[in-house]
Amino acid sequence: MVANAQEPVKAAFAGVKTCKKCHRKVWKTWKKSRMAQSFAILKPGERADMKKKAGLDPNKDYTHDTTCLPCHTTGYGKPGGFVSIEKTPGMAGVGCENCHGAGKLYNKVMGKHSRTYTEDEILRAGLTKDPYTICITCHNEKSPTRKFQKPFDARAHKWPAHAPVKLKYHTPEYQVNK
Repeated sequence: MVANAQEPVKAAFAGVKTCKKCHRKVWKTWKKSRMAQSFAILKPGERADMKKKAGLDPNKDYTHDTTCLPCHTTGYGKPGGFVSIEKTPGMAGVGCENCHGAGKLYNKVMGKHSRTYTEDEILRAGLTKDPYTICITCHNEKSPTRKFQKPFDARAHKWPAHAPVKLKYHTPEYQVNK
């Protein structure tokens, strides 16, 4: 997962509202993305043509289907992650932490704007340096839509989860959006 000597600790998920506090511009572009809206696809009648093409019942409610939730929610089955739309509605959709790692711990490190933190420090706290490696955990041959879509190349993909935005706070050697 991380190419540094120490394995990161297992952090809990914090949710997009936590990320939004410091990364509002990023959040605004993410909120309009397919990733942010991915949970809605699981509702009956949504994207019916695509569901039919994938061999799925377009009228079925997939919002509680445990085979769908890992790829259409944030942190499903993990500490602080999605439990159900009733209990954790803020974790519906593919949020920041799906790509950047569970944020409870690195959020605390990054939240200390009065001091400089190092890349190694935030990576050990759970930040994922290369979010593209995460994409294939959902965009793979197990996806029901894969059979009619082109093979997924995360680095070449044209629609990002959010538009590149210069970050206000970052370590001297690390910036997510170059």
